[in-house]
Amino acid sequence: MTEYLDNGGREHIKALDVLTTLPELLTHHLEKRPDAIAYKAWDAKAKAWRDYSFRFVCEEVERWRHAWAGLGLSRGDRVAMLLPNCMEAVYFDQSVLANALVPVPLHAIDTPRSSAYILRDSGATVLVTNKKLKWRQIRDAAPDLKLKLVVITDDEDADDPEAPVPVLSLERFLAATPAAPLPSGPHPTDLAALVYTSGTTGNPKGVMLTHRNILSNIRGVLRSLNPNENEVLLSFLPLSHTFERTTSYYLSLGLGCTTAFNRSIANLAEDLKTIRPTVLMSVPRVYEMIYGKLRDGLAKKPAFVRWLFDWAVEVGWRRFCRENNLPVEPSGRAWLDPLVAGFLDRKIGRELRKVFGDRIHLYISGGAALSPAVAKVFLGLGIPIFQGYGMTEASPIIAVNQEGCNHPNTVGPALANLEVRLTEQGELQVRGPSVMKGYWNREDATRAVLSDDGWLSTGDVAEIYSDGCIRITGRIKEIIVTSTGEKVPPADLEAAMETDRLFAQTLAVGDDRPYIGALAVVNPDEWKNLCAQLGLDPDDDASLSSRDAEQAAVRRIKKACAGFPNYGIPRQVKLLREPWTIENGLLTPTLKLKRNVIQQRYVDEIEQLFSALVKKSA
Repeated sequence: MTEYLDNGGREHIKALDVLTTLPELLTHHLEKRPDAIAYKAWDAKAKAWRDYSFRFVCEEVERWRHAWAGLGLSRGDRVAMLLPNCMEAVYFDQSVLANALVPVPLHAIDTPRSSAYILRDSGATVLVTNKKLKWRQIRDAAPDLKLKLVVITDDEDADDPEAPVPVLSLERFLAATPAAPLPSGPHPTDLAALVYTSGTTGNPKGVMLTHRNILSNIRGVLRSLNPNENEVLLSFLPLSHTFERTTSYYLSLGLGCTTAFNRSIANLAEDLKTIRPTVLMSVPRVYEMIYGKLRDGLAKKPAFVRWLFDWAVEVGWRRFCRENNLPVEPSGRAWLDPLVAGFLDRKIGRELRKVFGDRIHLYISGGAALSPAVAKVFLGLGIPIFQGYGMTEASPIIAVNQEGCNHPNTVGPALANLEVRLTEQGELQVRGPSVMKGYWNREDATRAVLSDDGWLSTGDVAEIYSDGCIRITGRIKEIIVTSTGEKVPPADLEAAMETDRLFAQTLAVGDDRPYIGALAVVNPDEWKNLCAQLGLDPDDDASLSSRDAEQAAVRRIKKACAGFPNYGIPRQVKLLREPWTIENGLLTPTLKLKRNVIQQRYVDEIEQLFSALVKKSA
């Protein structure tokens, strides 16, 4: 697993081979590199970035360990964390794991009711959060919670030890039992987390992941990618998300990389330029937002600049295809590539790479499919994005593309320590050491996806090519089947529609209907431009249902989806103004569409989609 690494990284990979539990990812650095920088975090009081060495982090974790020990908790007890990505989240997790307790990460931007459900379902005894207001909101949503203690990290006046559920500030919690003896550490087969799935339908389920599960996933990823201890990561996906926990957190910690915590999504662009990460773990939505802003900016440029941009992408895409043994699209001007590639890269590619801080090595996209149009632009302009695939139940990475073999219409081959296969229905199944132990207190749900011989059913329909690369074509439960029997995977269709600047969010519908329709949330700026062209008032809700606006939107959808079969292209669209967010219950905390909830919310609008053409044909 180390032959691809340079000499600087090989030693640390070998060290990871002998580790058996997650706390060792931190402590194994103490002997040889205690003063290396493990983390960077923004100090709001000093208004500056602060460095944290491995030695310092270990000392803080020890303080937390003694505090936990003083509570008299038993091995395997669950304790919950509701924190943004920050140093306290690291101290919490590492100390809990080292004391053989089980962390339950809550989504920092989830609703109070959902957080309360997870606290109740997991049987968590302690909650650590950053604001007393968050605890009050959860308490109000579920006053019957059986917590023994709540710890508030940021509010210094949080102490309320006489409340029905005692509340302590962080410093009081840490100072309460400074000399409490430490318990013995965890075993490889002990639970390392209860990570609750996002719950696009129904209540979320607690996925039981062991220390061995997560460590085996890290080793599998390192066989496919080649990071080293000199990498710098910028962590902005929630640490409650298994993708971020395993990669930006555990894998980085084990290698000895430096991880910087993004201040907020609003500061992401500035933090990218300041931190200049060499490795970035992201979801497609982030790349697509950057792509959207890029296209918005280009739309305001002269035609020559847009032409130059498209040529730079064309030349760069051919280079990328040659480097990765992909078919090269024929072109009458391809012979010019060696003559103009350097000039185009300096004028176009380099400017885009500056957005990410200009030290790009490995940028990973996971959680959903990346739009082919977005992938072509970024890869063509020198942003090495590697699509991967996984699920919480597999700790989570199942497959990822590799350097020199990056096929952007696939998620790459399975990790070397995993087996994959397809059922007769085309469902992808996976087996290996990173597959979960099961769902917490859900034996029936566990049996529904995990066979007696260890095969995990992913729920995804896939193809496996001769070179081992996997292409995900849709979700079994999300495939749209029209009344004419045509099957349409909605995710690819939605990604294509959203390449048009008019559409910020889209949802394809059409089950048991004669054709495909779409709900589309408009981008405010582009909506104003369209209304100006059509002579409509962009602030009048009636304009959204204007025949002219809907017909213009359908034309743009057809253009964006030109590569799809005709039966799969939406024939009607309903334009909407209100974005779908986590706060209004239409997105999961990992930014996935709650399809059933959206369809229930807009049931009347969906009926109108399919009544329009039916009336016309009648």
